[in-house]
Amino acid sequence: MHYYLIIALQGYCIYHCITHRNEYYWYFVILFLPVIGSLIYLFANVFKKRQLDKVQDNLTHIINPTKKITDLEKQLQFSKSFANQSALADAYLEAGMFEKAILNYEACLDGMFKNDFYVISKLCEAYYGNADYEQVVQTAKRIEKDAKYRKSRAFMCVALSKERLGEVTTAEEMLLTFDAPFSNYEERLTLLRFLKRHGKLDEAQNLLDELKVEISRMSKMSYKQNKEAVRAITLEGKQ
Repeated sequence: MHYYLIIALQGYCIYHCITHRNEYYWYFVILFLPVIGSLIYLFANVFKKRQLDKVQDNLTHIINPTKKITDLEKQLQFSKSFANQSALADAYLEAGMFEKAILNYEACLDGMFKNDFYVISKLCEAYYGNADYEQVVQTAKRIEKDAKYRKSRAFMCVALSKERLGEVTTAEEMLLTFDAPFSNYEERLTLLRFLKRHGKLDEAQNLLDELKVEISRMSKMSYKQNKEAVRAITLEGKQ
């Protein structure tokens, strides 16, 4: 029984080492020091001190997914500040509670924060999640002159909203602005799926091939920063 547990532990560590592209010497540590090596690897690469708080927060969120929202609601009741209201709106957006997110983002847009770029861009995301595509387009007009707009998620939401509204050519032109080598992996994944939806399979395949080459050349840091997009792109290649 203990033998199988050791093998399972080693297997997990090897898998983690491969997927996170850690240094090669860890393979020898894990394999030739079966238990001690695996434990050293776990504490050095999985349970780093800076990650412990994040792990704890994630576990709390899994066990009680409403706790974060409840705490933020109480915090806002105690102090109705811009920071507290926007944090609560972010939590609602993350939880898929789009109508509540919209109400709180709109409440933030007052006084000196009337034209706050962050809140308006997040409001676009909330409207998109709520399938209010016309409102996405209208809201984005408030920030379209900001230099950050064309590189934001709000811009992508506008592109996808225009697709939903039948402006497919405009949507494609907007999404293509994200197609820059070795960057914008999430946005280019969205472009890839867009091309597939509209039957542009050759263009989609060319983009997928480019992404695969870039992924194979990624640095360890870049891979970690984009790991979710990388996994999704890899899955697209298998479909």
